Amino acid sequence: MSKVSYYTEEGLKKLRAELNQLKDVERPKASQAIAEARDKGDLSENAEYDAAKEAQGLLELQISKLEATLSNARLIDESQLDNSKVLVHSTVAVKNKANGAVMKYKLVAQSEADLKSGKISVDSPIGKGLLGKTTGDIAQISVPNGTIELEIVSISRE
Repeated sequence: MSKVSYYTEEGLKKLRAELNQLKDVERPKASQAIAEARDKGDLSENAEYDAAKEAQGLLELQISKLEATLSNARLIDESQLDNSKVLVHSTVAVKNKANGAVMKYKLVAQSEADLKSGKISVDSPIGKGLLGKTTGDIAQISVPNGTIELEIVSISRE
Protein backbone atom coordinates (compact mmCIF):
# COMPACT_ATOMS: atom_id res chain seq x y z
CA MET A 1 0.00 0.00 0.00
CA SER A 2 1.35 3.40 -0.96
CA LYS A 3 1.53 6.17 1.56
CA VAL A 4 -0.25 9.49 1.27
CA SER A 5 1.86 12.45 0.14
CA TYR A 6 0.89 16.07 0.61
CA TYR A 7 1.36 18.54 -2.23
CA THR A 8 0.87 22.20 -2.92
CA GLU A 9 -1.48 23.15 -5.73
CA GLU A 10 1.59 23.93 -7.88
CA GLY A 11 3.10 20.51 -7.16
CA LEU A 12 -0.10 18.68 -8.10
CA LYS A 13 -0.42 20.66 -11.34
CA LYS A 14 3.16 19.71 -12.23
CA LEU A 15 2.46 15.99 -11.62
CA ARG A 16 -0.75 16.10 -13.67
CA ALA A 17 1.00 17.91 -16.53
CA GLU A 18 3.75 15.28 -16.55
CA LEU A 19 1.17 12.48 -16.63
CA ASN A 20 -0.73 14.16 -19.47
CA GLN A 21 2.52 14.58 -21.44
CA LEU A 22 3.29 10.87 -21.05
CA LYS A 23 -0.22 9.75 -21.99
CA ASP A 24 -1.02 12.23 -24.76
CA VAL A 25 2.39 12.65 -26.43
CA GLU A 26 4.82 9.90 -25.45
CA ARG A 27 2.37 6.97 -25.56
CA PRO A 28 1.30 7.65 -29.18
CA LYS A 29 4.97 8.08 -30.17
CA ALA A 30 5.77 4.67 -28.66
CA SER A 31 2.85 3.04 -30.51
CA GLN A 32 3.98 4.65 -33.76
CA ALA A 33 7.54 3.38 -33.27
CA ILE A 34 6.22 -0.17 -32.75
CA ALA A 35 4.04 0.07 -35.85
CA GLU A 36 6.96 1.31 -37.96
CA ALA A 37 9.24 -1.44 -36.67
CA ARG A 38 6.53 -4.07 -37.30
CA ASP A 39 6.27 -2.94 -40.92
CA LYS A 40 9.95 -3.73 -41.48
CA GLY A 41 9.41 -7.45 -41.67
CA ASP A 42 10.18 -10.57 -39.62
CA LEU A 43 9.57 -9.79 -35.93
CA SER A 44 11.73 -12.67 -34.69
CA GLU A 45 14.88 -10.95 -35.98
CA ASN A 46 13.81 -7.33 -35.63
CA ALA A 47 15.87 -5.60 -32.92
CA GLU A 48 14.13 -2.29 -33.61
CA TYR A 49 10.77 -3.89 -32.80
CA ASP A 50 12.13 -5.40 -29.57
CA ALA A 51 13.59 -2.03 -28.52
CA ALA A 52 10.33 -0.23 -29.28
CA LYS A 53 8.34 -2.78 -27.24
CA GLU A 54 10.75 -2.44 -24.32
CA ALA A 55 10.54 1.37 -24.47
CA GLN A 56 6.75 1.11 -24.46
CA GLY A 57 6.88 -1.15 -21.39
CA LEU A 58 9.07 1.32 -19.53
CA LEU A 59 6.76 4.17 -20.50
CA GLU A 60 3.71 2.28 -19.22
CA LEU A 61 5.54 1.57 -15.95
CA GLN A 62 6.33 5.27 -15.57
CA ILE A 63 2.68 6.16 -16.27
CA SER A 64 1.38 3.65 -13.72
CA LYS A 65 3.80 4.92 -11.04
CA LEU A 66 2.72 8.50 -11.67
CA GLU A 67 -0.95 7.50 -11.53
CA ALA A 68 -0.33 5.74 -8.20
CA THR A 69 1.42 8.82 -6.84
CA LEU A 70 -1.48 11.03 -7.93
CA SER A 71 -4.06 8.67 -6.45
CA ASN A 72 -2.33 9.00 -3.06
CA ALA A 73 -1.68 12.73 -3.37
CA ARG A 74 -3.54 15.14 -1.14
CA LEU A 75 -3.76 18.89 -1.58
CA ILE A 76 -2.65 20.71 1.52
CA ASP A 77 -4.06 24.08 2.56
CA GLU A 78 -0.97 25.80 3.91
CA SER A 79 -3.01 28.51 5.63
CA GLN A 80 -4.53 25.89 7.97
CA LEU A 81 -1.22 24.42 9.13
CA ASP A 82 0.12 24.73 12.66
CA ASN A 83 3.27 26.89 12.92
CA SER A 84 4.19 25.67 16.39
CA LYS A 85 5.97 22.57 15.09
CA VAL A 86 7.66 21.37 11.91
CA LEU A 87 5.22 19.72 9.50
CA VAL A 88 5.01 19.05 5.78
CA HIS A 89 5.23 22.41 3.97
CA SER A 90 6.86 24.15 6.93
CA THR A 91 9.65 26.56 6.15
CA VAL A 92 12.28 25.99 8.81
CA ALA A 93 15.34 28.06 9.66
CA VAL A 94 17.96 25.85 11.31
CA LYS A 95 21.35 26.57 12.81
CA ASN A 96 24.10 24.00 12.49
CA LYS A 97 25.53 23.67 16.02
CA ALA A 98 28.97 22.63 14.72
CA ASN A 99 29.72 25.60 12.47
CA GLY A 100 27.00 28.15 13.28
CA ALA A 101 25.67 28.21 9.72
CA VAL A 102 21.99 29.12 9.41
CA MET A 103 20.03 27.46 6.61
CA LYS A 104 16.39 27.68 5.55
CA TYR A 105 14.50 24.69 4.19
CA LYS A 106 10.94 24.04 3.10
CA LEU A 107 9.80 20.45 3.73
CA VAL A 108 7.91 19.07 0.73
CA ALA A 109 6.88 15.77 -0.85
CA GLN A 110 9.69 13.82 -2.51
CA SER A 111 8.65 14.70 -6.06
CA GLU A 112 8.69 18.43 -5.24
CA ALA A 113 12.13 18.38 -3.60
CA ASP A 114 14.69 20.75 -5.12
CA LEU A 115 17.71 21.56 -2.97
CA LYS A 116 18.70 24.51 -5.17
CA SER A 117 15.47 26.28 -4.26
CA GLY A 118 15.66 25.20 -0.60
CA LYS A 119 13.01 22.47 -0.82
CA ILE A 120 13.91 19.17 0.86
CA SER A 121 11.92 15.96 1.02
CA VAL A 122 10.18 14.98 4.24
CA ASP A 123 11.55 11.50 3.48
CA SER A 124 15.20 12.68 3.52
CA PRO A 125 17.26 12.17 6.69
CA ILE A 126 17.16 15.91 7.49
CA GLY A 127 13.44 16.13 6.70
CA LYS A 128 12.65 13.16 8.95
CA GLY A 129 14.85 14.58 11.71
CA LEU A 130 13.08 17.96 11.66
CA LEU A 131 9.47 16.71 11.58
CA GLY A 132 7.60 17.32 14.81
CA LYS A 133 10.26 19.59 16.33
CA THR A 134 9.41 23.02 17.76
CA THR A 135 11.33 26.30 17.85
CA GLY A 136 14.38 25.93 20.11
CA ASP A 137 14.55 22.12 19.78
CA ILE A 138 17.79 20.50 18.68
CA ALA A 139 17.46 17.75 16.08
CA GLN A 140 20.21 15.14 16.03
CA ILE A 141 20.28 13.77 12.52
CA SER A 142 22.29 10.80 11.26
CA VAL A 143 23.85 11.54 7.90
CA PRO A 144 26.43 9.52 5.94
CA ASN A 145 29.19 11.69 7.42
CA GLY A 146 28.10 11.11 11.05
CA THR A 147 25.58 12.98 13.18
CA ILE A 148 24.72 16.65 12.86
CA GLU A 149 22.89 18.81 15.35
CA LEU A 150 20.47 21.38 13.98
CA GLU A 151 18.74 23.89 16.23
CA ILE A 152 15.30 25.01 15.09
CA VAL A 153 15.50 28.82 14.87
CA SER A 154 12.07 29.53 13.36
CA ILE A 155 9.10 27.85 11.71
CA SER A 156 6.88 29.60 9.17
CA ARG A 157 4.57 29.05 6.18
CA GLU A 158 6.28 31.05 3.43
